[in-house]
Amino acid sequence: MAPPLPLIFLLMIYGVSSADWGLSYSHSHICALKDSSVIMSCTYTYPTGYQIMKAFWTKSPIKVGEEHPDLSEDPEYSQRLQYLGDKHQNCTIRLSHVTQKDAHQYYFRFTTDKPGGTWLGTPGVTLTVTDLQVESPERVTEGDSVRLTCKSSCTLTDRATFIWYRNSQPLTERRDTNNELLLQSVRREDAGRYSCALHGHTYISPAVHLNVMYPPRSISVSISPSGEIVEGDSVTLSCSSDSNPPAEISWFKGGTLVGSGRIYSISKISSNDSREYKCKSINEHGEKYSDAVTLNVMYSPRSVLLSINRSGEIVEGDSVTLNCSSDSNPPAEISWFKGGTFVGSGRIYSISNISSDHSAEYKCKSINEYGAKYSDVVSLNVMHPPRSTSVSISPSGEIVEGDSVTLNCSSDSNPPAEISWFKGGTFVGSGRIYSISKISSDHSGEYKCKSINKHGEEVSDVVTLNIMYPPRNVSVSINGSGEIVEGDSVTLICSSDSNPPALNFSWFKREKFVGSARIYSISKISSYDSGEYKCKSINKHGEKYSNAVTLCVMSVKWVLWFKAFGVGVAVGGGVVVGLGGASFLSKKNRRTAMKESAVR
Repeated sequence: MAPPLPLIFLLMIYGVSSADWGLSYSHSHICALKDSSVIMSCTYTYPTGYQIMKAFWTKSPIKVGEEHPDLSEDPEYSQRLQYLGDKHQNCTIRLSHVTQKDAHQYYFRFTTDKPGGTWLGTPGVTLTVTDLQVESPERVTEGDSVRLTCKSSCTLTDRATFIWYRNSQPLTERRDTNNELLLQSVRREDAGRYSCALHGHTYISPAVHLNVMYPPRSISVSISPSGEIVEGDSVTLSCSSDSNPPAEISWFKGGTLVGSGRIYSISKISSNDSREYKCKSINEHGEKYSDAVTLNVMYSPRSVLLSINRSGEIVEGDSVTLNCSSDSNPPAEISWFKGGTFVGSGRIYSISNISSDHSAEYKCKSINEYGAKYSDVVSLNVMHPPRSTSVSISPSGEIVEGDSVTLNCSSDSNPPAEISWFKGGTFVGSGRIYSISKISSDHSGEYKCKSINKHGEEVSDVVTLNIMYPPRNVSVSINGSGEIVEGDSVTLICSSDSNPPALNFSWFKREKFVGSARIYSISKISSYDSGEYKCKSINKHGEKYSNAVTLCVMSVKWVLWFKAFGVGVAVGGGVVVGLGGASFLSKKNRRTAMKESAVR
C-alpha cells in the first residue's frame, strides 16, 4: 500500500468573525476512516496590537465552569495530535490513528495578552469515525451473480478508491472507484473470506465469508489397506467428495445399496465381498457417483469339483476327458492323481483310446499361494470284453479217484462275465466254480470255460483232468485158442484198467507165486502146468487180483482118443467143448479125462 496521506474533506466553509476577530474551519464535518489521520484546517484573525498567548484545540462536551482542556496535554491525544499551524493565522492540526472514541466536536481556542482577548471557534468541527463493513449474501449458488458492498457509517469523499481482498490476498490489481464488487457467474473457487480497504490506508474491514453452494464433484473412493486383500482381512472404503454443503454419502456394491456415510467397513472380508464398489455423493444442488473400484479378495481353493465329459458307460477304446473346476483367487494350479500317483497337470486331463489299465480312482488337487484342496474321488470304470480267461484246478497236483475237485475260471472283464463249462465240446455247467465231488475216472477229460459279457467273449485254454485210480477189471487172457497139448507154448496176459498204468504184475498158480510181469509164458507146456492161474495188478494206488483161469493140458494120447471118437477138444477157462461134431463128452468122462491128463 502507498503510505497514508491526509484525507481532506472539502465542505462549505463556515466563518465565525467580527470586524477584527475571526476564525474559520475548512470543514465543519469530517468523516474519517478508522485508524486514518485527520487534518482539521482552520485560520484565525485578531486585532492588531494583540499578541497570541496561547492557541490550542479542545473538544466538547465541556462542563460548565471548567476551562477548555488543551488536547495536546491530554494523554489520549498527546501522542497523536500534531499542531501544523502557527501563532499568527494558521490553526491546522493533524490527529493520527483515529478511533471511534475520537468522534466529537472539536474547537480551536486562542487567548491574547489583552483582557477579554479570548476566542473560541464555535460551532467547531464535527468528527465522525467510521469503519468498513462488507455486505454480502450469506449463501449463493454456483453460477449466480453476486454483488459485494463495502459500507461505511458515514459518507466518505467521492475520491475514495476501494481495494478488495479474498483470503487476505488482493483480489485484483484494479482499484475500483466505487464501493461494490461484482462477481458474475460465481464459481466455487470464488468462495472465501472477503474484506475491503481504502487505497492509501492500512485499515482493512473485517472479513465476511462468501459461501458458494455447489453440487458434488471430484468423487473418489480409496481402499485401506492398499495392496493385496486376503480373505479374513478387515477393509475400509473411504469416499471423498468436494461439495457445499457437505454431501450425504451412499455406498453401492454393484447396483445394490449396502451402506451410508463416508466410511464403509468390512470386517473379516470374504470372497463374497469381491465386487465393484462406488459411492454416491448428494446434496441439495445435485449428486454424482464416484468411479467404481474393485475389491479383489484373495482366497485359497474351495469347491473343487471333478467332472467327466461323458455320461453313461465308458468302453475300452473310448476317449475320456476329466475336468477339474475350482473356486480360488488367484486361479489355482491343478494336479491330477490316479490313486495316489501324480499323472498330470492342468484343468483338463484327457485319455485317448482308454483301456482297463485306466480304471482307477482319480482326483484333482487345486493349489495357490494361500492353500490347497483336493476334489472328491471319481472312479473310472472302463468296460471291456473278457480276456486272460484261464482255468485253475484245486487241489493242484495228483487227483485220485474219490477226491473232491474244483475247477475255477478266472477272467478279466467288465462288467463281470458269465461263465460256461465244457468237457470236450459238451456243456457241463456254469458259474465261475465247477465242482466235482468223489471224482471218478469217468470225469477224466479236457475241460475249458467260456467267459462272456455284452462286449465279447473268450474261451480259456484246455486243462486236462487225469484221474488216478487203482487197478480194476483185472483179467487174464490166453493167447491162441483150441486145445492145449503137451509141448505147446502158452502165453497168459494180465490186463487191467488203472491210472497210472500198473507196472507191477504177479502171477499165481493156485496160491503159489509163479512169476511177475504182465505176460506169463510157458514154453513146452506139460500136463504138470495144468491148473488155475490168476494175476495181480499193482500201482501206487492199490492192487487187484484177476479171476482164476484154468489151464487144461491134454496129453497126446487123449487127443488121439478124442479124435478117434471124432471129438475136438479145446481147453479154456476150464471148459471142454466138442469141436466139429454133434456130441459132447459127459461131465463124468470130461472130469476123468482132465484128471488123467493132470496126473500125467
